[in-house]
Amino acid sequence: QVQLVASGGGLVQAGGSLRLSCAASGRTFSSYGMGWFRQAPGKEREFVAAMTCSGSNTYYADSVKGRFTVSRDNAKNTVYLQMNSLKPEETAVYYCAARLRGGASYRATDYGYWGQGTQVTVSS
Repeated sequence: QVQLVASGGGLVQAGGSLRLSCAASGRTFSSYGMGWFRQAPGKEREFVAAMTCSGSNTYYADSVKGRFTVSRDNAKNTVYLQMNSLKPEETAVYYCAARLRGGASYRATDYGYWGQGTQVTVSS
């Protein structure tokens, strides 16, 4: 079992950058595929990015390709989401999620563990 704590959200102007972090408890972090999702008010949760347990493969939603980068440090039990050139429509609560012994996935239902979310607000 793993517990996830997301942080790093905040208020940023359009075009700005933020780096989200997701710290995981437990000694088997390197066994988990990790994902980032977001949910804006009144909208469904949507996939943002994912990374395999080894970090060798990454996947992105088309809307964030070239601007967002997911990475992980297994020694620190942490996954990151670097977000550049942010847009106002990307205002949302951002969640990290973990998938035991799984690869990366864009489906929220494939993840068994979720962090509490961190608010990202992009002003125009």
